[in-house]
Amino acid sequence: MNDNDILPAAFEELQRAWNSGDGAHFGELFADDADFVDIRGTRHRGKGAIAGGHQAILDTIYRGSTVRYGVVDQAVLAEGCLLGTVEATLDVPDGPLAGVNRSTITAVMTRTDAGWKIRAFHNTLVAT
Repeated sequence: MNDNDILPAAFEELQRAWNSGDGAHFGELFADDADFVDIRGTRHRGKGAIAGGHQAILDTIYRGSTVRYGVVDQAVLAEGCLLGTVEATLDVPDGPLAGVNRSTITAVMTRTDAGWKIRAFHNTLVAT
């Protein structure tokens, strides 16, 4: 797999995990010491917190939701380090964010002994 395929493959896997309601699988794509900033600006540290937090929202406010990710831009920052900009479209059937919501994600991926992992993820809700 070349560098241009890494981010799209990771976000396809994140999409599958979200759409199947699997927070544990979602979290597995992150580095052990990953930083995740959600749409409200709350920071979550570590893949365990990311997995658990996502399972909680997938079981409650985002139950039955579907997400689509699309990599807009990507760059190699250094050997083993990628930066990407990703657009997300989240369709939520019920709850406080019911409807179609869009966000922009900035992600940094690094190559680890366990393969490519997301080290930083910053998700910003796009105001309509």
